[in-house]
Amino acid sequence: MADTIVASELLNFAKSRRPEPPFHLGTRYDRNGRFLPEPGNTVVCHLVPGSETERALIAARERYLTMPEAGQLAFTPISSLHMTLFQGIIEGRRRLPYWPEDIALDTPVDKMTAIYRERLRDFAGGPEFRMQVARALPTGLVLEGLTSGDRQALKDWRNSLADKLGYRHPDHESYEFHITFSYVIERFEDAALPAWEAMLSEAAKDIRESVEFLELRPPAFCEFADMNHFEVLQVFDVRS
Repeated sequence: MADTIVASELLNFAKSRRPEPPFHLGTRYDRNGRFLPEPGNTVVCHLVPGSETERALIAARERYLTMPEAGQLAFTPISSLHMTLFQGIIEGRRRLPYWPEDIALDTPVDKMTAIYRERLRDFAGGPEFRMQVARALPTGLVLEGLTSGDRQALKDWRNSLADKLGYRHPDHESYEFHITFSYVIERFEDAALPAWEAMLSEAAKDIRESVEFLELRPPAFCEFADMNHFEVLQVFDVRS
């Protein structure tokens, strides 16, 4: 089933199926793979430094870089690898429901971050959860909770953060957890897809065989100027 999903999703990376420019091109990054200013804030879990998970993900990322089409992707630095737990606000998305209704849409990002820090000042955190790799895509890894209990814990975190911060994105219930490796500069020729499908299936399989679940640091509220670095402002408590 997972391989079928990968094959189907890969069609989104084919020029023949999606001739329009990639969604974030020109706003998040340019055609040279340089990341552009796009300030915002977010709640993420970084990788545990020096862990087996970090080593496994770096090895997977290296496999991406060996592919002939690697130059058609803009890769984020290893130091920025993280799983987003809850989306914050971002400069280029000033509209409802991606913004709290009770705050003006023209509020500067740094002021929004200060408001959020105040709202999260007494946030109690949430339950422990474990993540595993469900599948891999050219842009990175799709994750899911290891068990039904882990998946419920993720919902609890997201609901609590939504209540604290005052908004829910349209995909609040269906949000797909992921770790981004890259963004698409130019989509692939159809002939390249089988090789990518094989590589991605092997990369996901190798990670699952290396680690039972991903070693992630506790969720943290972060600010960023672009996709190169996520500065930790507040680390939340995790209840076991």
